[in-house]
Amino acid sequence: MEFVIKISQFLLSLSLLIVLHELGHFVPAKAFKTRVEKFYLFFDVKFSLFKKKIGDTVYGIGWLPLGGYVKISGMIDESMDTEQMAQEPQPWEFRSKPAWQRLIIMLGGVTVNFVLAILIYIGMSYFYGDQFLPNDNIKDGLLIESTVANKAGLLTGDKILEVDGYEIENFSEISEKVLFGKNITIERNGSQSTVTLPEDFLSQLIDSKEKRFINLREPFIVVEVPDTSFNKNSGLRKGDIVVALNDYKTKYADEVKLALEKFKGQEVSAKVVRDKSEIDIPLTINEEAKLGLVYAASSTSKTLEALGYYQYDTKEYGFFESFPVGLKKSKDRLVSYWEQLGAIFTPSTGAYKGVGGFKAIFDIFPNVWSWQAFWSITAFLSIMLAVLNLLPIPALDGGHVMFLLYEMVSGRKPGDKFMEYAQMVGFFILIALVLFANGNDIYKAIFD
Repeated sequence: MEFVIKISQFLLSLSLLIVLHELGHFVPAKAFKTRVEKFYLFFDVKFSLFKKKIGDTVYGIGWLPLGGYVKISGMIDESMDTEQMAQEPQPWEFRSKPAWQRLIIMLGGVTVNFVLAILIYIGMSYFYGDQFLPNDNIKDGLLIESTVANKAGLLTGDKILEVDGYEIENFSEISEKVLFGKNITIERNGSQSTVTLPEDFLSQLIDSKEKRFINLREPFIVVEVPDTSFNKNSGLRKGDIVVALNDYKTKYADEVKLALEKFKGQEVSAKVVRDKSEIDIPLTINEEAKLGLVYAASSTSKTLEALGYYQYDTKEYGFFESFPVGLKKSKDRLVSYWEQLGAIFTPSTGAYKGVGGFKAIFDIFPNVWSWQAFWSITAFLSIMLAVLNLLPIPALDGGHVMFLLYEMVSGRKPGDKFMEYAQMVGFFILIALVLFANGNDIYKAIFD
């Protein structure tokens, strides 16, 4: 059932983005009286799942869910319709239109993607508001279990104050800023210092295959004491929070782990919180530094707040207030993705190792249906689709825009043969990128 929910969200989001992107090309093409021969969701290689001709346009759904397209008459695109291009230009064809009209048609798709993301962020701000953990409310620092991060100089208990001069305001910003940052200003034991990350820090993280990076420090909460446990008669119950072992304070789960190593092979007196009261319980720690129970070191924000570990803030926005908030979120996400793209195209960072394809996108959708998560992911994917489509690669919108700008500046239109060859080169580049991204997915699935 979880797979059905994830795939449903994935396909709905992908379909929505593709249809609206192609509609962004379709509407101005029609407005400028340019004939659109096909409007397709997904690719119709050899056959279509559905198609219907209305006027001059065939509307359809293909079977290969790798994107979608509109086929515009008189345009050199992925269809490589050289037969049509060999004929005399017709008034309804793309190539017969003024350069400024062709530019608007080509920019229509990415414009819709940017506008869609802005509208989603505005709507989410209005309907859901924001719940966040201010960085100032993280009193005892962060949980940093990554050996790569530890080797670079970041340790559990550190407070991350700034990344490359950017002041961290919310916990949600920290991981992404550190991943693509260089100089990290931290506070440790009351003193500030700067940690400089190696250029290939992200590459090392990917190679380490460690799942944890930077997280909140959370309490050690007992989930179950199995009947086979050597502590089954200790009196420990589900929901108990271990806050001390002997005289060693263990407010957080990472401190419990350190205490277990310290007292392994011993009988200890554990102080636990139960129903807001503290009680002492004798426990046995075996030679492997284990308690023989199931625990959780992860909780919801409501639980952590109720236990007094963190104080979250909530902001609600009125209708008009949500507009500048949504615009700022869109801008921040755009800047963030651009920085990520820059790292990916800088080989020395090793960020390219983390590039994923369709499976990576599928994996970010939750196992339960959540409209809030769905719209948040869709907004990000819309920005991602817009940015990628603007890359100056022939066969992408950005490639067409590049040649159109050249034409408008120089007054000379690139020849059809040149455009055919450029389109072919761009197509092979795209295929290589798709194969690389999805190949990464397959490699991770096999070897991670």
